[in-house]
Amino acid sequence: MATQTISALTSSFSSLSFSSQISKNPTHSLSFSFSKPTRFPSFVVAASSAVADPDVDTEDLKKLVKSRLPGGFAAQTIIGTGRRKCAIARVVLQEGSGKIIINYRDAKEYLQGNPLWLQYVKTPLITLGYENSYDVFVKAHGGGLSGQAQAVSLGIARALLKISDSHRSPLKQEGLLTRDSRVVERKKPGLRKARKRPQYSKR
Repeated sequence: MATQTISALTSSFSSLSFSSQISKNPTHSLSFSFSKPTRFPSFVVAASSAVADPDVDTEDLKKLVKSRLPGGFAAQTIIGTGRRKCAIARVVLQEGSGKIIINYRDAKEYLQGNPLWLQYVKTPLITLGYENSYDVFVKAHGGGLSGQAQAVSLGIARALLKISDSHRSPLKQEGLLTRDSRVVERKKPGLRKARKRPQYSKR
């Protein structure tokens, strides 16, 4: 009986020593799993090279605007100023193929491809059928893109009046010569915003 218990104990000890020997060598799987990373720098270089294109386009458009507008915006004859909320846009029209450049960038890129904002800009030209007859150069600042787009629309309409007084009637019928006077209402003391009040508690 004693010999059976001793043999059982020895077999258990031998199994323990065998498992400890196995546990001493787990490094091979770790070294194999960590042997491969190093592919990321190539992606970083590709991304950095792809981002540089808009700067080149902006420089080309700056050269184009300076060549087309000698003396700057103030020296031009067909010019109009539009305003909307806090945005102000100075617009110059020249005979061309229908390009619209805002702050030395293409209008579609500058207005983030928003179809409503692009429609604001093009409506005065489309109303008179001049969408492919004039190039539009704009300097805009203040406000957001929505306000700037509507300011550009008013500036284009005012500039078209300098081409011919006969443009007034169709532009006025579309409401393109009216300066939209709506602005954000100021905050009032004691209120959260212009009209919003703090919650009233009776008790």
